Amino acid sequence: MEEKVYIFDTTLRDGEQVPGCQLNTLEKIEVGKALESLGVDIIEAGFPVSSPGDFNSVVELSKVLTKPVICGLTRAVKKDIEVAAEALKYAKRARIHTGIGTSFYHINYKLNSSKDEIIERAVEAVKYAKKFVEDVEFYAEDAGRTENEYLARVIEAVVKAGATVLNIPDTTGYCLPEEYGEKIRFLKENVKGIHKTILSTHCHNDLGMATANTISGVLNGARQVEVTINGIGERAGNTSLEEVSMILKSRRKEFNLTTGIDSKMIYKTSRLVSSLMNMPVQANKAIVGRNAFAHSSGIHQDGVLKKRINYEIIDPKDVGIKESAIVLTARSGRAALKHRLENLGYSLPKENLDEIYRRFLVLADKKKDVKDEDLEILVGKIQPEEKNIKLELLQVVCGKSTIPMATVSIRTNGEILSATASGNGPIDASFSAVKQLIKRKVRLEEFLIQAITQGSDDIGKVHVQIENRGKLYYGFSANTDIITASVEAFLDAVSKIK
Repeated sequence: MEEKVYIFDTTLRDGEQVPGCQLNTLEKIEVGKALESLGVDIIEAGFPVSSPGDFNSVVELSKVLTKPVICGLTRAVKKDIEVAAEALKYAKRARIHTGIGTSFYHINYKLNSSKDEIIERAVEAVKYAKKFVEDVEFYAEDAGRTENEYLARVIEAVVKAGATVLNIPDTTGYCLPEEYGEKIRFLKENVKGIHKTILSTHCHNDLGMATANTISGVLNGARQVEVTINGIGERAGNTSLEEVSMILKSRRKEFNLTTGIDSKMIYKTSRLVSSLMNMPVQANKAIVGRNAFAHSSGIHQDGVLKKRINYEIIDPKDVGIKESAIVLTARSGRAALKHRLENLGYSLPKENLDEIYRRFLVLADKKKDVKDEDLEILVGKIQPEEKNIKLELLQVVCGKSTIPMATVSIRTNGEILSATASGNGPIDASFSAVKQLIKRKVRLEEFLIQAITQGSDDIGKVHVQIENRGKLYYGFSANTDIITASVEAFLDAVSKIK
C-alpha cells in the first residue's frame, strides 16, 4: 500500500526571506490560493511575531484557505507562541511550528546556553504551544550539524511533550545525502514514541544538495518535506517543491510513495511566484526552467522526434507545459528542420531540403536562434519585411524626487502615434506608454538585461518575452542606452503579434 508524503510549503515564510522578494497581504493570498489549488498539504503562512504585516497575512490566509493546514512559525519563546496562536485563530486547521537550535554552534555561539537547558526550553515551548493547538511541529535548528545522539535526546523529549511533527533541518545545507538519510534513520530507530509522529525534512541548498538530501530523508522514513516554489529561500535557497514532487511522481512505483500535488499546476504556480516576487527562474532550472524541455542538439532533437522518452523522462504536459521546444540552432539536424517546416505547412523533396538545410546552417551561425519567419524566408515564400512598428522618439524624465515619466512616439502603418505615461521607473513608464499606443493586451513575462562590453559606455543587450492571448512572443535589442534598448525590444516582441 502506498504511503503519503506530505508537502509542507514555506514559500510565504522561508521563501519570502529572500531580499527584495517581500509580498503584501493581497499577493500572499494570491500565492496561497495557488498553493491550495496545487494540492499543498501545509502552508507555512509566516512568522507572526516578526511584524504586523506577517501577523496580518497569517490571519487573512487563515480566513480564506480551507483545505491546507495553516502554520505559523515561532521561536521557543512564549510571546512568539501566543502571537502565533492569535494569528491562527481563524484557521480551519492550525499548526504552531516552534523550535530552537541544537548544534554546538547554535548552543554556544548563538544561544549562549547548554545542552540540558536547550532540552528544557524545547520541552517548555512544545508544552506551551499544545495549550493553543493540538498540531505542534518542533524544529531542531541546524540539526544537520548536530550529533545524532544528542539530537535523539532532544527529539525524544519533545515527542514526550506532545510534538506531532518533527522537523530535522539541514539549516546550512552542509550534509551529504548519505549523512542526512542516516540521521533520519537513526532517529526512527532510536527515539521512543517516534512512530506516533511525522518526521520532516527541511533542507537548504548551500552546496546544491537540498533536493538530494530531501529524497534521502524520505527514503529513510521522513513523511513530510518542507519545500518552496522554484526553490527560493535564504542564501542559495530551499528544496524545490517541483523537483521533489516530480521525483516522487516519476519513481512512484519504485518508492511506493505518493503526494497530493496536481502536477499540471506546477508551471503556472512557478510563473506566478516568479512574477510576484520579481525572481526570474534560471533557464536551466529543473522542471520549470525555460530550457527544461528544450532541445537544440541535432542528436537529441532526432531522438525526441522519434520518441519523446528517448531524452525526456517527464512529459512536459504533466507539469503544465504545452509541449517540448525544438530550438533551431547551428547544432540542429535535418530531422528538426524538416519537422519545423512540416509544422509550418511545407513538405519539401529531399534535394530541396538539403539546399534549405545548407542555407539554414549559414543563417544559424549568424542568428544563433532561427525563428519560423526566418524559415519562411529561406523557403522563398515571403520576403523580409520592414518592421511594422518602429520607435521614433523616446523621452524620459526621472530622478530621486521626480515621478518617472516617459513620452514615446512610434511609427506604425505610416502613422506616428505618441503617448506619455508614468511608472515605477523609466523602463516601466516607457512600457506603459507603449501599451497605450499598441491597443493590445500584453503581459510582460520575462525581462533580461545583459552587458555585451565592459565599462560605463557598455552596450546593453535586452531580451523580453510577452504574452498575448495565450501565445508567447520574444523581442531583442541592443544599445548603449539601456532604456532605448528595452523599449525597442518590447516593440520587437509586439510587432510579431499576428
